[in-house]
This record gives sequence, structure tokens and C-alpha cells, in this order.
Amino acid sequence: MAEPDKAAAGTPEEIAAAAAAAAEAMRPIIIVKKIIADDGHAGAHGGAWKIALADMMTAMMAFFLLMWLLGASNEDKRKSVADYFRPASHSQIVFGEMAGSNGLFGGKSIIDTDGFPFTAKQSALLERLTPQAQGGPAESFGSSKEENNKDGPSDQDPSKESGTGTPSQKQDKENFDKIEKEIKQKLSESPQFDKIKDQVSITREKDGLRIEVIDKADFAMYSSGGAVMGSKAAALMAEVTQSLKPLPNKLSIRGHTDSMGFAPDSMRNNWTLSTERADATRQFMQSQGVGSNRFSRIEGVADTNPKVPGNAADPRNRRVSITVLNQ
Repeated sequence: MAEPDKAAAGTPEEIAAAAAAAAEAMRPIIIVKKIIADDGHAGAHGGAWKIALADMMTAMMAFFLLMWLLGASNEDKRKSVADYFRPASHSQIVFGEMAGSNGLFGGKSIIDTDGFPFTAKQSALLERLTPQAQGGPAESFGSSKEENNKDGPSDQDPSKESGTGTPSQKQDKENFDKIEKEIKQKLSESPQFDKIKDQVSITREKDGLRIEVIDKADFAMYSSGGAVMGSKAAALMAEVTQSLKPLPNKLSIRGHTDSMGFAPDSMRNNWTLSTERADATRQFMQSQGVGSNRFSRIEGVADTNPKVPGNAADPRNRRVSITVLNQ
């Protein structure tokens, strides 16, 4: 009877495994829950605030740059900027035949010059370049004109208007008008200048007012090949000097010659001759009361800038230019 009971109980290994399974089934199940407290500082370690700060700094920089530009520009420049950004819908210009419903494809071409609200103009703040159409509209096509744009910029340069410009520019314009009128009046009223009054040329240029005394066939300011001023030229230069003497403007003197050269064995040439005549003019004007500090530049250019390009030997190429420089 002992043998059957042992078989029912099983081997020692089976008994140990059964005991271990029973112990495992009786073991309690423990669940651990971790709670992380939110102290409100987790957002500071993200990157969203950096983007917001960068946007704000960019906006502030653009704002202060705009304020600086508005403060540094005058009314005319601000108007030019406003005209540049004016919408095309506010323009009264009629699109040409190459653009609009009359065009080849029934649309508005972005390269048609008639499609732009204003003619391209340049100011100190910006330069706008209008693209040119390749083989654009013919002269007879379209009706777009600058005068149709009532609100557009003026054709006249604002710096040339009498109401604009710096005080020195206004003063120069008044002085130049006065000098030109005074010299012409003196030459026309004096009988001694009746035959040579046309030899004085007065021209406005970007550097100032240019006064030229020009030779002709029967009148030479200096002796042939020399720098000795003739009596008629001296009287003429005296009248010009008296008109220039009260001004504060600097003076520039340039000598010109014709193409007639010197002998091959001579040590002189047209370069030295033109410089000598320019300096002789300076000496004469200084002897008439013009201060030495008024002269800014004395130069000779020989025959490199003829007044009559077609005839380098023309006597009119011999001349002395006196430029009253802008302040």
C-alpha cells in the first residue's frame, strides 16, 4: 500500500515546483504610481519665447530705421517714396496697346512701360528702374502720358525749383543771375566792347558758372605763342573781375590753346602755354583785387578740349575759362 501513495504524491522535484507555484499565486500585487508635481517652470526650458523675442526685436529695428529715414529726408524725398509705392489702381494712366484687354493675349503685361503708374525717377532715397519691353509699343500706340497722372511726381527736379535747395544753393543762383546780367549789361553799354562782346560766353554747369573769353580771327586775348595779355583783353577782364570780386565763391581758371605747335627744338609746348595763360589770368585778377585764397584750381589742357572739334586750328579754340564754383 506504501508504493501507490508515493506515486500519487509525485517526485520531490514536482512537489517543489507545485509549492513554488502556490507561493507565487499567493504573492500580493503592488502597483507603484509616480506623481510629478508641475511647479510652473517647465515652459521656460522651451524655445517659443526666443522666436517671439526675435520677432519683437526685428519689428523694433524696422520701426526705428523708418523713424530715422523720415527724420533725415525732406518733404520732396518723402513724396517720391510715397509715389513709388502708390498702387497702380490709383493711377489715371491708360494702359497701352501691348497691355490690357487690347493686347495680344488680352492681359496686362508686367513688362510694358505703359503699365507702370509713373515714369521712373531717381531720388536720394531710392532708384526705380522701369523694365523695357523687348520690341515694345510703337510711337502711335497707346495714350499713356505723364500729364495724365495728376497725382504723380512733378517733371521738374525739386532741387531746381526756386522754393527748394539749401541756402547756399539759393544764394549761388541769385549771385549767378546777377553776375550774368551785370556782365552782359556792361559789355553791351560800353562802346569799346562793341566788337568783342560776343567773345564772352557765360554758361551754367554742374560745378558753377563758367565764363569764357574766346579768341577770334581779329581778336586774341594773348600774344601769339605767349602769355602777355593784350590791352583790349585786359579791359575786358577788368570788367569781368569787378563783377566777380564781391562774391565769396572759389574760382577755377583753365587755359585752352589751338593745335598749332611749337618748333621741334623748342622747350615749350601747348601744355605749358595753356598753363601759363591760365596763371597769367589769375595774376591779372589778383592785381584787380581778387584775394589769393579765392583761387581753387589753375590748369592748362592744351588743345585736348577744342571748342570747334571739327577744326583743331580754329582760333576759337584759344580761350580762357573762369568758373565761379558753387559754395
